[in-house]
Amino acid sequence: MSRIRIKTRNGEYTAELDGSDISNAIWLSLPFTASINMLGCQIYFEMPVDYAEPEQLVTKLEVGDIAYWPKVGALCIFFGPTPLSGDDGLPVSRYPVTKIGRILGECSSMEYAGDRQPITLEKSF
Repeated sequence: MSRIRIKTRNGEYTAELDGSDISNAIWLSLPFTASINMLGCQIYFEMPVDYAEPEQLVTKLEVGDIAYWPKVGALCIFFGPTPLSGDDGLPVSRYPVTKIGRILGECSSMEYAGDRQPITLEKSF
C-alpha cells in the first residue's frame, strides 16, 4: 500500500492506494497537479500515466473510494452521492472504473474544492 496526500483549495486529505499496477504507476508519477472536474460528489481529472489493461471494473463504489477510469486515463475521487446514486446514497459511477484506493478519514468537504480549481497529489511517507 502506498500513501498519497491530496491538496485542494479547501484542505488536505490523506489516501491509501492499493498495490495494483495502476496505483503503482500513479504513485510513481507524483507529484502531479491538475484541474478538477466535478460531477455530483465526484472529482475526476486526467493522469499522466499510460495503462491499457484495466483490472476489475465496477460502477458501484463507497464514499471515499479512489478509482481509475481507464477509458480516458482519469483518476476519480468519490466523496458522496453521484447523479446515479440510489436510495442508499452510495456513489455510482456513470462509467466502469477500477477501484485503486480510498481516502483515510472524512472527505465530504471535497464538495468545496471547486470545479476547474487545482488539485495536487503528492507522495506521502
